[in-house]
This record gives sequence, C-alpha cells and structure tokens, in this order.
Amino acid sequence: MERDLPASLLMLIASRSAANRIYEALQEQGFDDVTIAQSRLMMGIDPDGTRLSVLAERAQIAKQTATALVDKLERAGYVERVADPTDGRARLVRMTARAKEAIPYARAEEERIEGEWREHLGAKRMQQLRDALTELRKITDPYQ
Repeated sequence: MERDLPASLLMLIASRSAANRIYEALQEQGFDDVTIAQSRLMMGIDPDGTRLSVLAERAQIAKQTATALVDKLERAGYVERVADPTDGRARLVRMTARAKEAIPYARAEEERIEGEWREHLGAKRMQQLRDALTELRKITDPYQ
C-alpha cells in the first residue's frame, strides 16, 4: 500500500514545478545566461537588497556557494553589491535594471500557472489553497 505523501512534500513538488516553469519562461525571453541555481538565489533578493548571508540561508546553501553564485550574477549584470545603509561594514546584494527587466515575464508565468491551477482545482478550492498557504506563512516564514 502506497502511503500518502506529507503536505510539505506535496507543496515542494508544486513549488518546484512552478519555479522550473518560470525559469524556462525567462530562458525563452532571452534571460538564458542564468542557471537555475542562480535564479533560485535571486528569488530571495528583497527590493532594497539583501545581505549575502540571508540569501544563503533562504536558498539553503553554504555562504561560499552563495558568494560564487552572486559573483557570476554580478559579472552577468543581474546584481550589484552596495553598501548597507544600516551598517557601513555590511554589503547588500541588489538587483540591477537587467534583472528587473525579467520580473514582468516571471509574473506573467506565475499568473499562467495560477490560472491553470484554478482551472484544475476550481476557483473556490484555489482560493482555499491560497488562504491556507497564507495562514501557514505566519508560522513558517521567518522573513515576513
């Protein structure tokens, strides 16, 4: 008898599927000089910038790995390192105009994905899913 998958794994499967689709959509739009690992790291960048240690933690990778990914993203023109206005010794990783050009394409793919999920689940169940995940965020997202 096959066991039911835990909700956490089911959420991971759906999340990975969506992330992969967004990545592929960006590749098709010409943002093809970024790896999937780099794109996952970039998803953790806040609008005003984020410290490298926080990016590493969000991506669940070693700080050295995050540094290498940010170095490559910086060389490709997607991110820049700037002084942290709250701590002169620290630096923030911030998206450049090039990275921000990709955002509308990513958002459009997100909307397509949610539309497909809504069609599959129905509007009521999709809203229930969104409500439940939003509620779970209160106890699972240390960065909100």
